[in-house]
Amino acid sequence: MTQNRQPRLRALVLALGFAVAAVSPLHASEQAAVADSALKADIPFEQFTLPNGLRVVVHTDRKAPVVAVNIWYHVGSKNELPGRTGFAHLFEHLMFQSSENHEGEFFTPFELVGATNQNGTTNSDRTNYFQNVPTTALDMALWMESDRMGHFLGAVSQDVLDEQRGVVQNEKRQGENQPYGQVFERLLKASYPEGHPYRWPVIGSMSDLNAASLEDVQRFFKSWYGPNNAVLVLAGDIDLETAKEKATKYFGGIPAGPTLAQPAVDPAPRTTSTRDEFTDRVPQARVYRTWNIAEFGNADVERLQLLSQVLGGSRASRLDKRLVHGDKIADRVSTSAWGSQLGGMFYIQADVKQGVDPAVVEKAIEEELARLLAEGPTAGELEQARTIFKAGFIRGIERIGGFGGKADALAECTVYMKDPGCFREGMATIETATAADVQAAGQRWLSRGDHTMVVTPGERVATVEEESASHPDMAEVPPADPKYSTVDTKVDRSQGPPVTTEFPDLVFPELQRTTLSNGVTVVLAERPGLPIVQMSLQLPGGYVADTGRTLGTASFTMGMLDEGAGKYDALGFGNEAERLGANLGASAALDGGSAYLSALKENLDASVKLFATMLRTPRFDQNEIERVRQGWISTIKQEKARPNSSALRLLPPLLYGEGHPYAIPFSGTGEEASIAALTRDDLLAYHRDFVRPEGATLIVVGDTTLAEIVPVLEKHLGSWRGQGTAPELPEITRVDLPAKPRVFLVDQPGAIQANIFVGQLAPSTMDPKATEFEIANAVLGGEFSSRLNMNLREDKHWAYGSYSFVQAAKGQRPWLAFAAVQIDKTAESMAELQREISEYATGKAPASPEEVAKIQASEIRSLPGSYETGSAVLGAISGIVRYERPDDYVVQRQGKIEALTPEVVNAAAGTIEPGSLTWVVVGDLSKIEEGIRGLDLGELQVIDADGKPVGE
Repeated sequence: MTQNRQPRLRALVLALGFAVAAVSPLHASEQAAVADSALKADIPFEQFTLPNGLRVVVHTDRKAPVVAVNIWYHVGSKNELPGRTGFAHLFEHLMFQSSENHEGEFFTPFELVGATNQNGTTNSDRTNYFQNVPTTALDMALWMESDRMGHFLGAVSQDVLDEQRGVVQNEKRQGENQPYGQVFERLLKASYPEGHPYRWPVIGSMSDLNAASLEDVQRFFKSWYGPNNAVLVLAGDIDLETAKEKATKYFGGIPAGPTLAQPAVDPAPRTTSTRDEFTDRVPQARVYRTWNIAEFGNADVERLQLLSQVLGGSRASRLDKRLVHGDKIADRVSTSAWGSQLGGMFYIQADVKQGVDPAVVEKAIEEELARLLAEGPTAGELEQARTIFKAGFIRGIERIGGFGGKADALAECTVYMKDPGCFREGMATIETATAADVQAAGQRWLSRGDHTMVVTPGERVATVEEESASHPDMAEVPPADPKYSTVDTKVDRSQGPPVTTEFPDLVFPELQRTTLSNGVTVVLAERPGLPIVQMSLQLPGGYVADTGRTLGTASFTMGMLDEGAGKYDALGFGNEAERLGANLGASAALDGGSAYLSALKENLDASVKLFATMLRTPRFDQNEIERVRQGWISTIKQEKARPNSSALRLLPPLLYGEGHPYAIPFSGTGEEASIAALTRDDLLAYHRDFVRPEGATLIVVGDTTLAEIVPVLEKHLGSWRGQGTAPELPEITRVDLPAKPRVFLVDQPGAIQANIFVGQLAPSTMDPKATEFEIANAVLGGEFSSRLNMNLREDKHWAYGSYSFVQAAKGQRPWLAFAAVQIDKTAESMAELQREISEYATGKAPASPEEVAKIQASEIRSLPGSYETGSAVLGAISGIVRYERPDDYVVQRQGKIEALTPEVVNAAAGTIEPGSLTWVVVGDLSKIEEGIRGLDLGELQVIDADGKPVGE
């Protein structure tokens, strides 16, 4: 589950993120087209309220045979009692356990029907649970959600409480163990006065979590989790009549809980400037600057979001122009503004370039902000920001559920504003806000009362233990209605959740093919409706092409394609893309590269023109290379500072061995020295060799046809030709597995968790038995309810999660298992991982028929909901192209999974060889090394973040 302090911004208005400012407005015709699209792209809904107070909102969308079930409880960390912080988030975890009429993990029935986008989150104001289920499984989902609402406390024992308390505490350690991991906790404490409900973090304090008793838990649940304090949204393949019948059946008999007051709105604007400076084991200095602002529903929030776009959204924003492109004193800068129920926050963050005094960055931020508040945004900047919001709204409403989907937007508006359609008001504010409105909002909220925080490299300061605080409205909680836990009268729950016996069929769009005059293969999947067209040009090259070149050339070159092309410099290119409401860029992966475009259909021709310009004539301006180079090197330092990414940088070279094309960090970023050595000629050579039409495939997904799209592609790409002959890529030779296990330790002094990775090489993604191995992996560690997570998280509660995965590759691919565990259980966790892997791989603990059936069900039944979005379809087709699969691969894979037997799965599990495992553990060696050595898992060596032996 996810613990998320920041609420989603006003409905779907910010679906695209905090991105853009600009200097030139849209042409009038393009402006009108985007505005018209945004107005048409609505979320129609109907609603009703059950007698017990449960509000139900219904949105019908028949594009896929799935229904998004999204339930929001109006309780978050702001509703907690003194000395009992973290309860709302603790309950998020507890409610994924058994209920009175369902024994076992909440996830299990959902895995069996192929649910997708299932999770739960907690923030300061609400707790939500969501999942997309096949239409035929809706009864099961509603039974499960209603059982934990009305029949939960009888299943909460002291053991369950202790287990999930341990999981939450490991989640807290995991966050604090990251570089800058203490920032938000310190920020909240500095931002809000004593007694304010936003003063403590959502995850709570260790002492409060340790003090939680069963009586505390029961009291909190009875107070806040009744139907009258919840909103249920059903979106997708459903109608109002069906929703009324099913919601009444499953939820109607649950008695209402007490009606409790919510804390009063209190943005707590500050009147004086404050600051906080401290050191941490971070790779570079970082400057934060924040203000308390208006609450959710206040039009000033939208106005400040527009101001945020202008000030620090993208490369065209004022702060980016000044700090990153102009003065070159920061590697990255971003701004954001959000409104929570009681008040919001405006936020600036800048990563200070190596060797620059943070005070210089602070001064530049202050000057740019003061100038914007004094002058207001230009007409062009404001229109550009508006376009970004509108385009983001159109893209965002494609998803019915999950994080930020339509169900989420409707639930958010219902909970906070009692109006499911409040997003329309937010869009209207975005549409009508004038430059004077935006300027005035900025002056009201940002002219005083800022808090500055500066984190610099050094020793990690002691973790701040959050204080508990109370709110007068919450000091005394009335007792719950004693009838609250009675058996409801609508459903016989004695037989458990309804069993789903029928499932919708997989429908994958037909792939249409043609060839452009320059030889580029075009693959089209039509998806009418949403006025968006997405493209991905699949190219050869990739990280493997770095063999014989400077490490990082492929990724760096592809990342530079949108840093200026044709007549546009880097800022101009960003402006043009944002002017069109288009998203585009390029990147490299292990076995190839790709270039991406998402275009509003109304601006398709101009967007494809810009896409073609990026591909054909990137500028690679030297000054932009130097700017990106410095930011790139800081990214590498950030990767090495974070325990997970540090381990993942080290593993490929250890697994493949020196000189192999795959023996590189799989982030593709290279090393500091190699990036420092890159020249413009290196980039030109890679572009010449691998960004070319020969051998390329252009995948198109969206609201278009071949008849419509091919003339546009011919117009802008048809005359494109490569120079010379493309070079041969290096052979991906087979690597023998190690003769014995190996253990590599990386010291992270002061770490409160150890990050454990273990793995080996497995056959290629293109291997005939690749699917069998993927299912075998799923049994061990691919699902929430798989063996590794059930052991280290749910049984031992030593980790927030433990999983295994296999990475895609044309050659041998890495199989890895991992867990981030509390530091005092490192050796014990490694022993458990070793035991689980060995017993499974050797057949001592083979996959049971039930385990295989569960994974089969989850894999197969999730397919109809897996291709809900154009991006998901695009990704599937990209795999078809990259790994030379048949067009009906998705259907063929389904048939292969259906035919699997436990014997086949167990044979595939034998691919893992316990005697050839490679371990990488990142943690405080003063606390873990002795215990690990005592395990005698294999030859042990201490290495640094670059993979070099320590002490030799």
